[in-house]
Amino acid sequence: MFSKISVVVASVLTLAAAIPNGTPPPPVTTPDSPQCCASVVPASSTAASLVAAAVGLDLTGLLVDVGLSCSPITIIGNNCGNTTVVCDAPKEEWGGLIAINCIPITL
Repeated sequence: MFSKISVVVASVLTLAAAIPNGTPPPPVTTPDSPQCCASVVPASSTAASLVAAAVGLDLTGLLVDVGLSCSPITIIGNNCGNTTVVCDAPKEEWGGLIAINCIPITL
């Protein structure tokens, strides 16, 4: 009896998680913000989805790369040491965890 109930509850929770929350994905514009990111991954990756969910973003349908654990590059000659990219300016409330539409650059 309990196993049937747990299967039903698990199915409902899985379905609820799969339904989009109605929040449109962030707009993709011309990248203009130099960033130093720990990594750059496709928006469809598991890592990007987990970070996006943590900051309340829905990346469903975005076909761009995103930077994870990013900080702005503000000084010419800044030694990034990770992945240097130019992205859409990340929103302050994302806390540097994610930047959208990142394209690698060389300084």
